[in-house]
Amino acid sequence: MHAVSAEQTGRRVEEVLDRLAATGDGAAAAAAEELVRSLMDFYGSGLSRVVELLSATGDRRPAGDPLAALLGDELVASLLVLHDLHPEDLDARIARALGAVRDQDLEVVDFDEPSGTLRLRAAAAGSGCGCAAATAPPARQAVENALACFAPEVTAVDIQAAAPAGPALLQIGDRPKSAPMAAKTP
Repeated sequence: MHAVSAEQTGRRVEEVLDRLAATGDGAAAAAAEELVRSLMDFYGSGLSRVVELLSATGDRRPAGDPLAALLGDELVASLLVLHDLHPEDLDARIARALGAVRDQDLEVVDFDEPSGTLRLRAAAAGSGCGCAAATAPPARQAVENALACFAPEVTAVDIQAAAPAGPALLQIGDRPKSAPMAAKTP
């Protein structure tokens, strides 16, 4: 990557916006200006977060390596991934994303790179019923949001219910009406 100055970049953006305005297409020029503002807000928020994490003091300062604090922040991590600067491999970033969704106990089954599908299994801890409660929309959305920040290579999530921890639960119903009743012996 070559060095880019803020001045050069600002001039280039102004030139492009001026060319769009000169076409007479006001909607395209307005959309381009909105796009530039959105990107500036996004990168400004990311840089602000980096400064906040690195300058935190006292109880607000994350323990350990300052890089770890940056890698653990969703906004900063998403910027690093976006520019292929994140030092962790995909498996580590998936684990970090799942760790960010603390109320879900999920384990990775596999990742299909061509389709971008991550298969997860809900851990059997707790309910042991094998029901699909772990795949509820809020849980799925939290997992998808975390993965979007830390591992955008994951484009689809398949959460499988955990297998029951114990023997299968047998459903006991009423006796069929046609079955004769056994005689009681005194």
